[in-house]
Order: sequence, then C-alpha cells, then structure tokens
Amino acid sequence: MPDFRRTALLAASAAAAIALVTACDPSGGTDNAGGTTAPAASTPANPTEPSSSAPTAPAGGGTGLQTAASATLGTIVTDGTGYTLYRFDKDTAKPPVSNCNGDCAKLWPPVMASDNPQLKGIDAKLVSTVTRADGSKQLTLNGWPLYRYTPDTKPGDTKGQGVKGTWWAVTPTGGKAAAASPATGGYGY
Repeated sequence: MPDFRRTALLAASAAAAIALVTACDPSGGTDNAGGTTAPAASTPANPTEPSSSAPTAPAGGGTGLQTAASATLGTIVTDGTGYTLYRFDKDTAKPPVSNCNGDCAKLWPPVMASDNPQLKGIDAKLVSTVTRADGSKQLTLNGWPLYRYTPDTKPGDTKGQGVKGTWWAVTPTGGKAAAASPATGGYGY
C-alpha cells in the first residue's frame, strides 16, 4: 500500500504543479505561464482554402466580422451576431501572438477561424489567423488576435472596453476603440 500512496502523492503534486504553471488571471489574463509565449505561425484567412482544423464558433457568436456603430466608442467590429470583439495589449500583432490562454480564454473566448469568414465593412486583406498554443486557429485583424468577453450578454454590449487597461474594443483597422468625443454644445470647453 505504501507504493500506491507514494504514486498518488506524486500524481497529485504533478497536477498541482501543472495547474500552478498554467494559471491565468481570470479577470484580465496573461499567458498561461505568466510571461510571454513563443510567436505562433500566422496564415492568411483564405475562404477558398480548406482549414486544417475543424472551426469552432465562439460561444454566442458567429463566424463573421462586421462593423457596428457604438454611441460611446464610434465604429467597432463585432462578430456575425453583433457581439463586440476585443484585442488584448499583451498580445502582439507583428508577429501575431495570442497570450490569452487557460482561464483567461474562458473569460475572453478567442474568435476561432472558419473556412469562410463572412466580412461586412472589413478589409479582407487585414483578416488572417494565428495558431494558438493549443494548436487551434484564431482570427486576427491587422495582426491582432480577436476575442469576445463573456460578460457581454447581448449584441452591442461593450463591457470589456478598458478592462484592466489592457482590453479594448477593436476598430475595423485593428486599432483600439476610444471613447467617442461628445458633441460640443457651442461652449468650446
């Protein structure tokens, strides 16, 4: 029986070590090792070429990219069903690298690539993919990996804007959306 307990203790220790190494801050996210990850390969999103992996639509979202007008943020990008898409400052665009994995990706689900992403108001030349740490393909816009935010419960929500100073609604050119300037009332202040 002592050999069984020793094996169980070693297995539990290994599981705890793996959990510690792959931990991610669920409220804002980092990579699953607490640092940076190696750059992943980027491939153009070409609707005429078959994907090497089965596409997965994000929870509650479509496999398209479209523009939408936000009263507070100006023109932003949404998925095919109108949910706001975000970019993460801890990712990189050149080369494209997604650093939101593990628990982070549960709160900020990646927009997974599909064989034929439907684009409305988005320049197809800016749309590509990045291979994530788990081998899946994620859509990018001008190199920036795209995400949804699970607290956005209905199309048009922008609750992820500015979270932890690192998450931003994305513009049609892959930039960070900023608060729209309020209309001036003629006072010039």
